[in-house]
Amino acid sequence: MKLSSYLPTVWLAMLLVPSATAIDLDIQSDESLRDAASTAAWGMMHYYKGNESGQTPGKLDGTWWEASIMFMHMIEYWRVTDDDTYNAASTQGMVHQSGDKHDYMPDNATSWLGNDDQMFWGIAAITAAEMQFPDPKGGPSWLSLAQAVYNTQIARWDMGNCGGGLRWQMWNWLPGWELKNSVSNGGLFHLAARLAMYTDDKRYKDWAIKIWDWSASTPLLNDQTWHVADTVSVDSQCKESGNEQWTYNYGHYMTGAAYLYNLTNGDEKWLKRVNGLLDYGLKQFFPMKYDGFNPNGQTMVEVYCEQVGTCDNNMKTYKSLYTTWLAFVTQIVPSTAERIIPKLESTAQAAARSCTGPKNACGQRWYKDKYDGSTGMEQQMSALGAFLSNLIVRSNKPPVSVKTGGNSKSDPNAGSDSEKGGNKKPAPITTGDKAGAAVLTIIVGGAWIGLVAWLFIG
Repeated sequence: MKLSSYLPTVWLAMLLVPSATAIDLDIQSDESLRDAASTAAWGMMHYYKGNESGQTPGKLDGTWWEASIMFMHMIEYWRVTDDDTYNAASTQGMVHQSGDKHDYMPDNATSWLGNDDQMFWGIAAITAAEMQFPDPKGGPSWLSLAQAVYNTQIARWDMGNCGGGLRWQMWNWLPGWELKNSVSNGGLFHLAARLAMYTDDKRYKDWAIKIWDWSASTPLLNDQTWHVADTVSVDSQCKESGNEQWTYNYGHYMTGAAYLYNLTNGDEKWLKRVNGLLDYGLKQFFPMKYDGFNPNGQTMVEVYCEQVGTCDNNMKTYKSLYTTWLAFVTQIVPSTAERIIPKLESTAQAAARSCTGPKNACGQRWYKDKYDGSTGMEQQMSALGAFLSNLIVRSNKPPVSVKTGGNSKSDPNAGSDSEKGGNKKPAPITTGDKAGAAVLTIIVGGAWIGLVAWLFIG
């Protein structure tokens, strides 16, 4: 019987045991890192019920997109530890949520999806292909799932406003339709670059360059200062930006540039872009002095929300992405390793020291060098990313392509028959749509105000 069959029983038994000490991490020991990753993975997967009888595979409570990151990390975990405990659940969940068309636009989620939501499943799928995670038997290949996401998204490229770009939302009745953002455009650039590397198909490379050039023509991506903004507004023809700073926005553009550097056999143009985004990100998200943070600037911080305590569950996942993508960059642009590895090592040590919550639960604000009282799946996910990143940089298993052993089956036309996205125009906004969007905005806004009040008053 698989170890996963015992998980609920063992977890229940753990609840009866007093809280343990922090994860005892020896950063120079692969075995210690694997143990730390195993502990964090166990804690994260405890929140997933989709593989239980009567539940929906691939679904997490209260979120759709976060499951893609959860499975992506479990595939990376398998790759660097050889522990296949979670493989079956990961395969089942990723295939089920791809929907009937295998394009990650399932009927249970399509009406409220953003382009960024769908994109993250595409990133998870191309990661599975690169990690040589076995293709599902009798189902779609990982590569074809990534290609389907790519095909449906480039069909939404909006030349009618700002000369191009992908909107945040898929549908014009959703709040945020008027915005084009870095996570959607940087994410599509990232996906296209990885497809280009994996398949050696020029069309993916051409589109990656097109997305980069468009992004750099707007405030989203300043290719001189390397500042990455969060959003631009169609109403201003993409000249005004929202400048919130998030790790994963920098990660998308940096990682995509790294893949194109590798694909172009070391083109200096792409190396400059990798270095520019990397150096800006390391300064921004590993602050030297920031109200008690690690004075050596060696601990990763989600600077826009952590200190003030306003990170929502989405934001709590971003560091898990940035750490693992930094690790991939060391593998495909080796000259970056000496700058990145010390940051990842210190961050993993700080994350381990935060894992003194109930049953080794990990906290969110690692710079405190102790558990901060913040417990949840996302916190476990971020700690897992910190541990995995150090295993990735030490592994001799870089991402593969068709030239280096990749064998996930290609379907260049995947997703082209989608009836719910791509070439299909969203329906005109009706009075009911506007009312529904207004209600949603009021609910979200009220919840945000309530959360901030609770954090500062409670």
